[in-house]
Amino acid sequence: MPPLPRNARAGTAAQLAGAAGQAAGTAAAVGAVLVAEGLSGLVGAARSAIGLVEDARETVRALQRLVQRADGVVAELEGPLRAVAPGLRRLAVVLDDPVVEQVPAALRQVQDDLLPVLRTLADTHERVTVIAGSTERIMGFVEDTSRALGGLPGAGLLGRRRPPGRVVTVEQVHPAED
Repeated sequence: MPPLPRNARAGTAAQLAGAAGQAAGTAAAVGAVLVAEGLSGLVGAARSAIGLVEDARETVRALQRLVQRADGVVAELEGPLRAVAPGLRRLAVVLDDPVVEQVPAALRQVQDDLLPVLRTLADTHERVTVIAGSTERIMGFVEDTSRALGGLPGAGLLGRRRPPGRVVTVEQVHPAED
């Protein structure tokens, strides 16, 4: 390529300088935009952080209220629980006994064996009640009949006892010969 004339070189240099100035201005503008966006992002991040801190404060306040309520409940129940503790210890010993494991089987056996017997006894009680009522009616009939017979002539002889009869033994019939 042939060399450019001197004044052409100056124009080109001026053009290059102008382009460099424009590029620098553009770079400055882009930098300013980036800085502004960066600052805007920082402001947004700061606002988010402030919101998180406020949420954390509210959570801490709620936890403080919860702890105060729990303290009140514990203070109210502490005395009764301490009073019940010895009985609970004794109950724990009883519940650890292997016999406790047999209770359900024993209850099933009672239900299967004993309850039917109790039902039968209840039915028997009802039957005895019916028989007792019948016996009372019979006794009333016997008393009425005795009174009616007592009014008949010679009825007094029916109630007297007879003298016992003589009992004869084998020795009296055939005396033993010696």
